[in-house]
Amino acid sequence: MRFDVLTVFPELFGALAGYSLIERAIAGGILSLWVHNLRDFTTDRHRTTDDYPFGGGPGMVMRAEPVLRALEQVAEDVLQPHVVLLGPAGQRFNQTKAANWSHLPELCLICGHYEGIDDRVRQVIAEEVSLGDFVTLGGELPAMVMIDAVSRLLPGFVGNSESLDDESFAHGLLEYSQYTRPQSLEIPPVLVSGHHANVARHRLTDSLLRTLLYRPDLLEEREWSKDERKILLELKKRIESFLLAP
Repeated sequence: MRFDVLTVFPELFGALAGYSLIERAIAGGILSLWVHNLRDFTTDRHRTTDDYPFGGGPGMVMRAEPVLRALEQVAEDVLQPHVVLLGPAGQRFNQTKAANWSHLPELCLICGHYEGIDDRVRQVIAEEVSLGDFVTLGGELPAMVMIDAVSRLLPGFVGNSESLDDESFAHGLLEYSQYTRPQSLEIPPVLVSGHHANVARHRLTDSLLRTLLYRPDLLEEREWSKDERKILLELKKRIESFLLAP
């Protein structure tokens, strides 16, 4: 998979390219990362990428021309790049979005800055995406988070791909509690029983409980199996009984 990033701070992405499994994935040809300095697509001697907003107001706005020229260069190498603007008006990034993007041959991320970006850029993007309901200095850190989240879903990126199946959000739930040695410390006995079906049910129950306690909003968006619904109802009854106990 190919990632293209349009930014005014390309040096920040050197840390990402040299980071752990992403560095190995780049060396192994699993992914490539192309970082484009928007200042290289300006035409004035000061390499200006921002200007004052029409109509007045505080702050500066990123100019459209450098972004559009950079996208033209990306389009020369990629037939149909999937262009994403990182901004607060976009759909919130989540695991489903990361999974969908991991099937794309190429993803181009535009890192916004200042008070925003000239709105004419929105005419050429596929979608706008936000990392969350908060403000960062620019789109660079959100872009790195998104690249990290998508990359780890690519075939061959993780040594044991089965480890991705039980992660938090992979199935709309938080992951179950994990334990390791020493066994002398207290752990749920079922985990060392050797009974795989009981272990699986324990983990599902624990996953549902953790989600119910910490992220109940996730439960509203999920389709349930009959067995999961039964366990969830039992958990709710246990919680209600605990809260009503004197």
